[in-house]
Amino acid sequence: MEILVAALLLASGGLVLTAALGLWRLPDFFLRMHAPALASTLAAWLVTLASIIHFSVRGSGLSLHVWVVIILLSITAPLTTLVLARAALFRRRQAGDALPPALTGEQQGPGTMHR
Repeated sequence: MEILVAALLLASGGLVLTAALGLWRLPDFFLRMHAPALASTLAAWLVTLASIIHFSVRGSGLSLHVWVVIILLSITAPLTTLVLARAALFRRRQAGDALPPALTGEQQGPGTMHR
């Protein structure tokens, strides 16, 4: 079990490194938001799974108290990303900079509703 926990933690570290490289390499703030948000969420799930396995093996039974952490992260991470994106759009509007292009009906995927 220790090897499995170590592999999960190493995979989590690799995902966080990938997110950091995406944050460093991407040119625009809006593009930079995606790399850490997506990769760090998966990395947090891997750490949670590793913690559940570790504490369940070391303890007397299935240890699910770690789920509280990942549930809170799953709720707060998308909300934080949304607030950051809205703040960046607001600052761009105030500065008079060019905004990202608006979504039009041609760019929407199949099955989406058009306004």
